[in-house]
Amino acid sequence: MAKLDIVTYPNRLLSNKSEPLLNIDADTHKLIQDMADTMYSFSGVGLAAIQVGIPKNIIIYDRLAQDNKKNFQALINPEIVECHGVQISEKEGCLSLPELLADIKRFKTISVKGLNSEGKPVTIDAEGLLAVILQHEIEHLNGILLTDKISALKRNIYKRKALKNLKKE
Repeated sequence: MAKLDIVTYPNRLLSNKSEPLLNIDADTHKLIQDMADTMYSFSGVGLAAIQVGIPKNIIIYDRLAQDNKKNFQALINPEIVECHGVQISEKEGCLSLPELLADIKRFKTISVKGLNSEGKPVTIDAEGLLAVILQHEIEHLNGILLTDKISALKRNIYKRKALKNLKKE
């Protein structure tokens, strides 16, 4: 398959809301596989379609990717329908925000509804790392980034650094 380019901050596309996917076809399956190849090539555990420039409500994730096991799942049009408790996701990172690690407040347990890659309705009850991954990727679909969840000072420092790196390219 193909490795796709990751859209990185401060690209404004990342702040846009994605659109529901209305038709699951061969192109959707190819995109999902290409997203998985991309995620694994960057040692990620999740990826939203908007991060590869496609503003559609598709995410992929693999909480075991860090253990060198590849078993990704795709969720289409996901939405969080229930959440409980609070936890701190320590040193959370993002493929679209290279070099940024932040402690982010997340729900401890969540329930997510969506469609699998075959278009069948699924509900996922998640906790711990899986809950963090799903919240992070679903936020991407809504145009929310880690930079929206950190202090203004940290955000400005990161933005200056990102713009400086952009000028070097």
